[in-house]
Amino acid sequence: MNISIFISQNLERILVEWEAFAATFGAVADKMSSEDLRDHARQILEFVAEDIETAESEQERHAKSQGLATRTARSESASSIHGRLRYASGFTLLQLIAEYRALRASVLKLWRAECVDVSVDSAQDITRFNEAIDQSLAEAAVAYSDRLNETREMFLAILGHDLRSPLAATLTAGSYLSRPGAFDDRVQQIGIRVKRSAASMNGMVNDLLGLASTQLGDGIQIQRKHCDLLEMSQWAIEDANASHPNAAFELHASGELIGEFDQPRLQQLLTNLANNAAQYGAPGKPIIIDVVGENDRVVFKVRNEGSVIPEDALPTLFSSLVQLPKQEGDARPRSSLGLGLFIAKQIAVAHGGDIHVQSGVETGTVFTVDVPR
Repeated sequence: MNISIFISQNLERILVEWEAFAATFGAVADKMSSEDLRDHARQILEFVAEDIETAESEQERHAKSQGLATRTARSESASSIHGRLRYASGFTLLQLIAEYRALRASVLKLWRAECVDVSVDSAQDITRFNEAIDQSLAEAAVAYSDRLNETREMFLAILGHDLRSPLAATLTAGSYLSRPGAFDDRVQQIGIRVKRSAASMNGMVNDLLGLASTQLGDGIQIQRKHCDLLEMSQWAIEDANASHPNAAFELHASGELIGEFDQPRLQQLLTNLANNAAQYGAPGKPIIIDVVGENDRVVFKVRNEGSVIPEDALPTLFSSLVQLPKQEGDARPRSSLGLGLFIAKQIAVAHGGDIHVQSGVETGTVFTVDVPR
Protein backbone atom coordinates (compact mmCIF):
# COMPACT_ATOMS: atom_id res chain seq x y z
CA MET A 1 0.00 0.00 0.00
CA ASN A 2 1.51 3.36 -0.96
CA ILE A 3 1.67 6.20 1.56
CA SER A 4 -1.04 8.36 0.01
CA ILE A 5 -3.63 5.56 0.22
CA PHE A 6 -2.46 4.66 3.72
CA ILE A 7 -2.91 8.29 4.87
CA SER A 8 -6.39 8.51 3.35
CA GLN A 9 -7.50 5.24 5.01
CA ASN A 10 -5.92 5.96 8.41
CA LEU A 11 -6.59 9.64 8.97
CA GLU A 12 -8.12 9.16 12.41
CA ARG A 13 -5.24 7.04 13.72
CA ILE A 14 -2.73 9.64 12.56
CA LEU A 15 -4.80 12.50 13.97
CA VAL A 16 -4.97 10.82 17.38
CA GLU A 17 -1.15 10.78 17.51
CA TRP A 18 -0.99 14.40 16.28
CA GLU A 19 -3.39 15.49 19.01
CA ALA A 20 -1.56 13.54 21.71
CA PHE A 21 1.73 15.12 20.74
CA ALA A 22 0.30 18.66 20.57
CA ALA A 23 -1.16 18.16 24.04
CA THR A 24 2.35 17.74 25.49
CA PHE A 25 3.18 21.44 25.05
CA GLY A 26 2.16 22.31 28.60
CA ALA A 27 0.34 25.52 29.49
CA VAL A 28 -0.10 26.58 25.87
CA ALA A 29 -2.24 23.48 25.17
CA ASP A 30 -3.88 22.93 28.57
CA LYS A 31 -7.07 24.84 27.75
CA MET A 32 -7.31 23.84 24.10
CA SER A 33 -10.07 21.53 22.94
CA SER A 34 -9.50 18.41 20.86
CA GLU A 35 -10.68 20.35 17.82
CA ASP A 36 -8.20 23.14 18.52
CA LEU A 37 -5.32 20.72 18.98
CA ARG A 38 -6.10 19.01 15.70
CA ASP A 39 -6.65 22.36 14.02
CA HIS A 40 -6.23 21.90 10.22
CA ALA A 41 -4.31 18.63 10.53
CA ARG A 42 -6.92 16.69 8.51
CA GLN A 43 -6.71 19.13 5.59
CA ILE A 44 -2.90 19.11 5.77
CA LEU A 45 -2.83 15.31 5.58
CA GLU A 46 -5.29 15.37 2.70
CA PHE A 47 -3.04 17.86 0.90
CA VAL A 48 -0.01 15.60 1.49
CA ALA A 49 -1.85 12.55 0.13
CA GLU A 50 -3.04 14.49 -2.91
CA ASP A 51 0.41 15.93 -3.58
CA ILE A 52 2.00 12.45 -3.55
CA GLU A 53 -0.45 11.31 -6.23
CA THR A 54 0.00 14.40 -8.41
CA ALA A 55 2.15 13.77 -11.47
CA GLU A 56 5.40 15.75 -11.50
CA SER A 57 7.83 16.55 -14.28
CA GLU A 58 11.56 16.49 -13.63
CA GLN A 59 11.56 20.30 -13.76
CA GLU A 60 8.76 20.54 -11.18
CA ARG A 61 10.53 18.05 -8.93
CA HIS A 62 13.73 20.09 -9.14
CA ALA A 63 11.84 23.31 -8.37
CA LYS A 64 10.19 21.72 -5.33
CA SER A 65 13.56 20.53 -4.00
CA GLN A 66 14.69 24.17 -4.03
CA GLY A 67 11.53 25.46 -2.36
CA LEU A 68 10.22 26.94 -5.60
CA ALA A 69 7.12 24.77 -6.01
CA THR A 70 4.21 26.38 -7.84
CA ARG A 71 1.26 27.03 -5.55
CA THR A 72 -2.16 25.94 -6.61
CA ALA A 73 -4.83 28.59 -7.15
CA ARG A 74 -6.28 28.83 -3.66
CA SER A 75 -6.74 31.85 -1.41
CA GLU A 76 -4.91 30.36 1.55
CA SER A 77 -3.70 26.85 2.23
CA ALA A 78 -4.61 24.81 5.30
CA SER A 79 -0.92 24.91 6.24
CA SER A 80 -0.88 28.71 6.22
CA ILE A 81 -4.06 28.87 8.30
CA HIS A 82 -2.54 26.36 10.72
CA GLY A 83 0.57 28.53 11.10
CA ARG A 84 -1.51 31.65 11.80
CA LEU A 85 -3.74 29.89 14.34
CA ARG A 86 -0.80 28.29 16.14
CA TYR A 87 0.69 31.78 16.54
CA ALA A 88 -2.62 33.09 17.89
CA SER A 89 -2.79 30.16 20.34
CA GLY A 90 0.63 30.95 21.81
CA PHE A 91 2.66 28.16 20.22
CA THR A 92 6.31 28.95 19.58
CA LEU A 93 7.83 28.48 16.14
CA LEU A 94 9.87 25.57 17.50
CA GLN A 95 6.66 23.90 18.72
CA LEU A 96 5.10 24.37 15.29
CA ILE A 97 8.10 22.70 13.67
CA ALA A 98 7.99 19.92 16.29
CA GLU A 99 4.37 19.19 15.32
CA TYR A 100 5.42 18.52 11.73
CA ARG A 101 8.35 16.42 12.88
CA ALA A 102 5.94 14.33 14.95
CA LEU A 103 3.48 14.10 12.05
CA ARG A 104 6.20 12.86 9.72
CA ALA A 105 7.39 10.28 12.24
CA SER A 106 3.86 9.09 13.07
CA VAL A 107 2.88 8.49 9.44
CA LEU A 108 6.10 6.65 8.59
CA LYS A 109 5.95 4.53 11.77
CA LEU A 110 2.32 3.46 11.21
CA TRP A 111 2.85 2.87 7.49
CA ARG A 112 5.97 0.74 7.98
CA ALA A 113 4.16 -1.35 10.62
CA GLU A 114 1.64 -2.43 7.97
CA CYS A 115 3.77 -2.32 4.83
CA VAL A 116 6.91 -4.29 5.50
CA ASP A 117 7.90 -4.71 1.84
CA VAL A 118 10.27 -2.01 0.62
CA SER A 119 10.52 -1.48 -3.12
CA VAL A 120 11.63 1.19 -5.56
CA ASP A 121 8.05 2.50 -5.62
CA SER A 122 7.87 2.76 -1.83
CA ALA A 123 11.18 4.62 -1.76
CA GLN A 124 9.73 7.06 -4.29
CA ASP A 125 6.63 7.34 -2.09
CA ILE A 126 8.76 8.31 0.90
CA THR A 127 10.56 10.96 -1.15
CA ARG A 128 7.28 12.47 -2.35
CA PHE A 129 5.85 12.30 1.18
CA ASN A 130 8.84 14.16 2.64
CA GLU A 131 8.62 16.80 -0.09
CA ALA A 132 4.93 17.37 0.64
CA ILE A 133 5.51 17.61 4.41
CA ASP A 134 8.37 20.08 3.85
CA GLN A 135 6.20 22.22 1.58
CA SER A 136 3.37 22.25 4.12
CA LEU A 137 5.78 23.11 6.95
CA ALA A 138 7.30 25.95 4.90
CA GLU A 139 3.87 27.48 4.28
CA ALA A 140 2.94 27.19 7.96
CA ALA A 141 6.25 28.70 9.11
CA VAL A 142 5.96 31.63 6.68
CA ALA A 143 2.41 32.38 7.87
CA TYR A 144 3.52 32.14 11.51
CA SER A 145 6.51 34.43 10.92
CA ASP A 146 4.39 36.97 9.03
CA ARG A 147 1.98 37.23 11.96
CA LEU A 148 4.87 37.49 14.41
CA ASN A 149 6.46 40.32 12.41
CA GLU A 150 3.17 42.17 12.03
CA THR A 151 2.57 42.03 15.79
CA ARG A 152 6.09 43.14 16.63
CA GLU A 153 6.07 46.09 14.26
CA MET A 154 2.58 47.15 15.32
CA PHE A 155 3.78 47.10 18.92
CA LEU A 156 6.74 49.31 18.04
CA ALA A 157 4.52 51.75 16.16
CA ILE A 158 2.02 52.01 19.03
CA LEU A 159 4.80 52.30 21.60
CA GLY A 160 6.51 55.08 19.68
CA HIS A 161 3.26 56.95 19.10
CA ASP A 162 2.11 56.74 22.72
CA LEU A 163 5.47 57.92 24.06
CA ARG A 164 5.44 61.18 22.09
CA SER A 165 3.05 63.12 24.34
CA PRO A 166 4.79 62.42 27.69
CA LEU A 167 8.17 63.04 26.04
CA ALA A 168 7.01 66.42 24.73
CA ALA A 169 5.83 67.36 28.23
CA THR A 170 9.15 66.24 29.73
CA LEU A 171 11.14 68.21 27.16
CA THR A 172 9.06 71.32 27.83
CA ALA A 173 9.61 70.97 31.58
CA GLY A 174 13.35 70.56 31.09
CA SER A 175 13.51 73.65 28.88
CA TYR A 176 11.57 75.66 31.47
CA LEU A 177 13.75 74.59 34.41
CA SER A 178 17.01 75.20 32.51
CA ARG A 179 16.25 78.81 31.49
CA PRO A 180 19.21 81.03 32.45
CA GLY A 181 18.42 83.15 35.47
CA ALA A 182 14.97 81.67 36.12
CA PHE A 183 16.05 79.38 38.95
CA ASP A 184 19.12 78.72 41.06
CA ASP A 185 22.02 76.72 39.66
CA ARG A 186 20.92 73.45 41.26
CA VAL A 187 17.44 73.55 39.67
CA GLN A 188 18.93 74.71 36.37
CA GLN A 189 21.27 71.70 36.27
CA ILE A 190 18.33 69.39 36.95
CA GLY A 191 16.47 71.01 34.07
CA ILE A 192 19.45 70.49 31.76
CA ARG A 193 19.61 66.77 32.66
CA VAL A 194 15.84 66.38 32.16
CA LYS A 195 16.05 68.10 28.78
CA ARG A 196 19.04 65.99 27.74
CA SER A 197 17.33 62.72 28.72
CA ALA A 198 14.10 63.68 26.94
CA ALA A 199 16.04 64.53 23.77
CA SER A 200 17.82 61.17 23.88
CA MET A 201 14.54 59.29 24.36
CA ASN A 202 12.89 61.30 21.60
CA GLY A 203 15.62 60.17 19.21
CA MET A 204 15.00 56.55 20.18
CA VAL A 205 11.25 56.95 19.62
CA ASN A 206 11.85 58.45 16.16
CA ASP A 207 14.13 55.53 15.29
CA LEU A 208 11.57 52.99 16.57
CA LEU A 209 8.88 54.56 14.40
CA GLY A 210 11.24 54.51 11.43
CA LEU A 211 12.01 50.83 12.03
CA ALA A 212 8.29 50.00 12.30
CA SER A 213 7.61 51.82 9.03
CA THR A 214 10.35 50.00 7.10
CA GLN A 215 9.58 46.56 8.55
CA LEU A 216 5.88 46.87 7.75
CA GLY A 217 6.81 47.31 4.10
CA ASP A 218 6.00 51.01 3.74
CA GLY A 219 9.59 52.16 3.85
CA ILE A 220 10.57 55.66 4.97
CA GLN A 221 8.09 58.08 3.43
CA ILE A 222 9.40 61.53 2.43
CA GLN A 223 7.65 64.78 1.52
CA ARG A 224 9.82 67.24 -0.36
CA LYS A 225 9.29 70.91 0.50
CA HIS A 226 11.23 74.12 -0.01
CA CYS A 227 13.76 74.33 2.83
CA ASP A 228 17.19 75.54 3.94
CA LEU A 229 19.60 72.70 4.71
CA LEU A 230 22.03 75.03 6.53
CA GLU A 231 19.33 75.85 9.05
CA MET A 232 18.38 72.17 9.19
CA SER A 233 22.02 71.21 9.90
CA GLN A 234 22.22 73.69 12.77
CA TRP A 235 19.06 72.22 14.30
CA ALA A 236 20.46 68.68 13.92
CA ILE A 237 23.62 69.67 15.79
CA GLU A 238 21.50 71.24 18.55
CA ASP A 239 19.58 67.95 18.86
CA ALA A 240 22.82 65.95 19.07
CA ASN A 241 24.31 68.43 21.55
CA ALA A 242 21.30 68.00 23.83
CA SER A 243 22.17 64.30 24.16
CA HIS A 244 25.96 64.79 24.12
CA PRO A 245 26.70 68.16 25.78
CA ASN A 246 30.44 67.43 26.02
CA ALA A 247 30.84 66.74 22.29
CA ALA A 248 32.52 69.43 20.16
CA PHE A 249 30.63 69.74 16.86
CA GLU A 250 32.03 71.91 14.05
CA LEU A 251 29.75 72.74 11.11
CA HIS A 252 31.20 73.78 7.74
CA ALA A 253 28.75 74.65 4.98
CA SER A 254 29.24 75.76 1.38
CA GLY A 255 27.37 75.94 -1.91
CA GLU A 256 23.64 76.19 -2.56
CA LEU A 257 21.79 74.57 0.34
CA ILE A 258 18.23 75.71 -0.42
CA GLY A 259 16.04 73.29 -2.35
CA GLU A 260 13.25 70.72 -2.29
CA PHE A 261 13.96 68.18 0.45
CA ASP A 262 12.23 66.48 3.37
CA GLN A 263 13.76 68.67 6.05
CA PRO A 264 12.56 66.75 9.16
CA ARG A 265 13.83 63.44 7.75
CA LEU A 266 17.23 64.85 6.76
CA GLN A 267 17.48 66.45 10.20
CA GLN A 268 16.84 63.00 11.72
CA LEU A 269 19.51 61.51 9.43
CA LEU A 270 22.14 64.11 10.35
CA THR A 271 21.25 63.96 14.06
CA ASN A 272 21.70 60.18 14.01
CA LEU A 273 25.11 60.49 12.34
CA ALA A 274 26.17 63.20 14.80
CA ASN A 275 25.00 61.11 17.77
CA ASN A 276 26.89 58.11 16.41
CA ALA A 277 30.06 60.17 16.01
CA ALA A 278 29.74 61.52 19.57
CA GLN A 279 29.11 58.06 20.98
CA TYR A 280 32.01 56.30 19.25
CA GLY A 281 34.45 59.16 18.63
CA ALA A 282 37.49 60.01 20.74
CA PRO A 283 36.52 62.12 23.79
CA GLY A 284 37.60 65.75 23.47
CA LYS A 285 38.24 65.52 19.74
CA PRO A 286 36.09 67.66 17.40
CA ILE A 287 33.40 66.13 15.22
CA ILE A 288 33.51 67.77 11.80
CA ILE A 289 30.26 68.09 9.84
CA ASP A 290 30.55 69.26 6.21
CA VAL A 291 27.49 70.18 4.15
CA VAL A 292 28.20 70.95 0.49
CA GLY A 293 25.59 72.02 -2.05
CA GLU A 294 26.57 70.94 -5.57
CA ASN A 295 24.74 71.40 -8.86
CA ASP A 296 22.84 68.11 -8.82
CA ARG A 297 23.18 66.99 -5.20
CA VAL A 298 23.93 67.86 -1.59
CA VAL A 299 26.71 65.99 0.20
CA PHE A 300 26.86 65.53 3.98
CA LYS A 301 30.06 64.32 5.65
CA VAL A 302 30.37 63.53 9.36
CA ARG A 303 33.90 62.82 10.57
CA ASN A 304 35.13 61.76 13.99
CA GLU A 305 38.46 60.58 15.34
CA GLY A 306 38.80 57.50 17.46
CA SER A 307 39.16 53.75 17.10
CA VAL A 308 39.12 52.41 13.55
CA ILE A 309 36.04 50.38 12.70
CA PRO A 310 37.11 46.81 11.81
CA GLU A 311 36.82 46.17 8.09
CA ASP A 312 34.65 43.08 8.60
CA ALA A 313 32.16 45.19 10.61
CA LEU A 314 31.65 47.83 7.91
CA PRO A 315 29.10 45.84 5.81
CA THR A 316 26.80 45.35 8.83
CA LEU A 317 26.83 48.93 10.15
CA PHE A 318 23.62 49.90 8.38
CA SER A 319 21.66 46.85 9.52
CA SER A 320 19.04 47.30 12.23
CA LEU A 321 19.89 46.61 15.89
CA VAL A 322 23.66 46.55 15.27
CA GLN A 323 26.07 48.13 17.74
CA LEU A 324 29.84 48.15 17.62
CA PRO A 325 31.54 46.57 20.64
CA LYS A 326 32.95 48.87 23.29
CA GLN A 327 36.62 49.67 22.99
CA GLU A 328 38.85 48.79 25.93
CA GLY A 329 38.93 51.60 28.48
CA ASP A 330 35.81 53.35 27.12
CA ALA A 331 33.54 53.87 30.15
CA ARG A 332 30.95 56.01 28.39
CA PRO A 333 27.37 54.67 28.64
CA ARG A 334 25.71 53.41 25.47
CA SER A 335 22.21 54.85 25.00
CA SER A 336 21.72 53.69 21.41
CA LEU A 337 19.26 51.03 20.25
CA GLY A 338 21.45 50.23 17.25
CA LEU A 339 18.92 51.81 14.87
CA GLY A 340 20.47 55.20 14.10
CA LEU A 341 22.60 54.20 11.11
CA PHE A 342 19.88 51.89 9.79
CA ILE A 343 17.34 54.75 9.79
CA ALA A 344 19.90 57.13 8.27
CA LYS A 345 20.44 54.69 5.41
CA GLN A 346 16.68 54.33 4.82
CA ILE A 347 16.21 58.12 4.73
CA ALA A 348 19.08 58.54 2.25
CA VAL A 349 17.67 55.80 -0.01
CA ALA A 350 14.16 57.31 0.21
CA HIS A 351 15.63 60.56 -1.18
CA GLY A 352 17.18 58.61 -4.05
CA GLY A 353 20.63 58.80 -2.51
CA ASP A 354 22.93 56.59 -0.48
CA ILE A 355 25.33 56.57 2.45
CA HIS A 356 28.86 55.20 2.71
CA VAL A 357 31.48 54.89 5.46
CA GLN A 358 35.27 54.85 5.50
CA SER A 359 37.43 54.31 8.56
CA GLY A 360 41.20 54.58 8.91
CA VAL A 361 43.91 55.69 11.31
CA GLU A 362 44.75 58.87 9.38
CA THR A 363 41.30 59.78 7.99
CA GLY A 364 39.25 58.88 11.04
CA THR A 365 35.72 57.56 10.51
CA VAL A 366 33.80 59.40 7.81
CA PHE A 367 30.15 58.88 6.91
CA THR A 368 29.24 60.38 3.51
CA VAL A 369 25.64 60.93 2.38
CA ASP A 370 24.71 61.87 -1.21
CA VAL A 371 21.23 63.35 -1.64
CA PRO A 372 20.18 64.18 -5.24
CA ARG A 373 18.33 67.42 -5.82
